[in-house]
Amino acid sequence: MTSIYDQGLSKTDANFVELSPVSFVERSAEVFGDLPALIHGRRRYTWRELRERSARLAAALRALGVGPGDTVSVMLPNTPEMVEAHYAVPALNAVLNTLNTRLDAPLLAWQMNHCETKVLITDREFAPTMATALRLLRDEHGRTPVVIDVADSEYNGAGERLGANEYEALLEAHAPLAQLAGPRDEWDAIAVSYTSGTTGDPKGVVTHHRGAYLNAVSNAATWTMPHFPTYLWTLPMFHCNGWCFPWTVALLGGTHVCLRKVDAPAILAAMREHGVDHYCAAPIVHNLLIAAPAALREGITQKVRGMVAGAAPPASMIEGMARIGFDITHVYGLTEVYGPAAVAVKRASWAGETLAEQTRLNGRQGVRCGLQEGMTVMDAEAMAETPADAETMGEIMFRGNIVMKGYLKNPAATAKAFEGGWFHTGDLAVMEPDRYVKIKDRSKDIIISGGENISSLEVEDALYRHADVLACAVVAKPDDKWGETPVAFVELRPGATASAAELIAHCKSLLAGYKVPREVRFEEIPKTSTGKIQKFALRERARGGVTEP
Repeated sequence: MTSIYDQGLSKTDANFVELSPVSFVERSAEVFGDLPALIHGRRRYTWRELRERSARLAAALRALGVGPGDTVSVMLPNTPEMVEAHYAVPALNAVLNTLNTRLDAPLLAWQMNHCETKVLITDREFAPTMATALRLLRDEHGRTPVVIDVADSEYNGAGERLGANEYEALLEAHAPLAQLAGPRDEWDAIAVSYTSGTTGDPKGVVTHHRGAYLNAVSNAATWTMPHFPTYLWTLPMFHCNGWCFPWTVALLGGTHVCLRKVDAPAILAAMREHGVDHYCAAPIVHNLLIAAPAALREGITQKVRGMVAGAAPPASMIEGMARIGFDITHVYGLTEVYGPAAVAVKRASWAGETLAEQTRLNGRQGVRCGLQEGMTVMDAEAMAETPADAETMGEIMFRGNIVMKGYLKNPAATAKAFEGGWFHTGDLAVMEPDRYVKIKDRSKDIIISGGENISSLEVEDALYRHADVLACAVVAKPDDKWGETPVAFVELRPGATASAAELIAHCKSLLAGYKVPREVRFEEIPKTSTGKIQKFALRERARGGVTEP
């Protein structure tokens, strides 16, 4: 049925444009073209120059046969070429696949075959791994993508060329496209990002232009970012497309500060030298800054705002960042929701609370971001919202425009993830009376000991409150009597001497007896390239399987 408001009021080129974050690049080049856009070692680009380089890359890719729906994979650290790929590939309505730089060759070959990579852009540092991956891709899958080699000005190591095309020469050989145009339909795929694949093959998370556009805007609103931020790339851009911040920085006419290697001296030096005021990172990176000598922070006089994501960053980390004067915003999300989709929004009244209470409040996963349509905690079987009583546990679920299209070539997993009209995260949580959500654990990480549920995150938080603990993880260990008992894996700070008995006694002072670890192991803890602890590997160790990181 139509109404008077449907008569003669159609979509036209004048009043409707498909949403794509590519438009942010064009705008900043147009209105902020003379302002700094990117810093990388000795290299400096304005927004006009960065847009032109991106448009040259798009022209080169088009000349190599890349068109709508084709996949361009990139094996790059946080360098200008990675930023340019985020602008150039979507402009062709092609699909960007950012490869995890710490994966092994067989898995990289599997992923490139699965997403049908047409062109690969790869940094020389990763040549040994990528040479093997390309051989496997050819021999086992019959696929031979065009290879573009990047010789980054800030990389001094070895690395053979793997293809016939060199990045800078390719850009020089092609005139820039007149416009970074974007998609035919905002529902078109903009990227495919692979989950960690801790059980079976990883899943390819397909995201769309509309979601990337909205999450880029949501980032700015969530963080109340001003125009012209100076943003430091400590978060790998291969992780959820850098949580959409390549496009957020473009929206605001800001400056990308790139880092090939993430460590405390490099981060703090960049903050001091370039006036960095925003950065994102996993808890482990924030802990590096807390542990760094105070002398390394000298000269950083600007307000620095950090964003942290994770199932539950330790309270000690939030307290530590407050002590060194960094303002931390805690967000929560997954690859399937473009990165951050929920935030522990700070209320003015919290400032009057004790530091311990502020830490508790800020440590929650919070509420949905402004442009995400729905977030709640539900009984996954009944698909009914749990009461906001801070006690009843359920599964966090999302719905809205900032949710993936689905899993590539995996309709069964897509249907399961979207059962009941919500995206199921697999994270178990409670909803507090103010409707802020607090994660209790991943469903697979809950320890059931003698019929009692133990949150591994709660035990880890207690361990982190010991001054000697740098990193820790708690998992279930099979037990003949109790079914399972908690075992703690711990890395101590340099020079620390805490014993297992001391840490167990420390936990007993903070936790109910049944939650206290029965065993503490001082071992290196395996982590992903984004700093997330790989609990599946620790569970294997606890069961007596894998004993090495």
